[in-house]
Amino acid sequence: MAGKPVINLADVPLRDGGNGDVFKAKVGPFAHLIGLKGLGLMLHEVEPGAKAFPFHSHHQIDEAFVVLEGEGTLRYGDKRYPIKAGDVVGAPTGGPETAHQILNTGSDTLRYLGVSTMAETEVSDYPDSGKFAVISRFDWNNPGAGGLRYVGRKETSLDYFDGES
Repeated sequence: MAGKPVINLADVPLRDGGNGDVFKAKVGPFAHLIGLKGLGLMLHEVEPGAKAFPFHSHHQIDEAFVVLEGEGTLRYGDKRYPIKAGDVVGAPTGGPETAHQILNTGSDTLRYLGVSTMAETEVSDYPDSGKFAVISRFDWNNPGAGGLRYVGRKETSLDYFDGES
């Protein structure tokens, strides 16, 4: 175990996440700090007008989000739902029908806790961009430690025997 089994959300170390003005958040994965291996926990802080992650679905991982402060919009499948402090969001595995994204459409910082099951290997689909991601034995807390993380499109797939002799 990394330390004591208790952490206050105010003490979760946050890092900048995202990619510019649209995908911009402070995120803090912390399950490992309290000794958890089979459950993911991440604190998110998203400024007005921004979102933390692209619209996506998971093949192996169930996610839930607990809105702590602020308000926003949950994009889920082909629907949108208003969310606010106290709301709990479920994002089960699936395809485009369970693709999800949280947007801060309010005027204050949106803070929410993400809770997820863990899988050694995961595939995610990104319906807006037609991408997919494959992740296996990849440590988000230590990206340089190895493992596999690949983002691509089905159209650029190689033949199974490509490069083999």
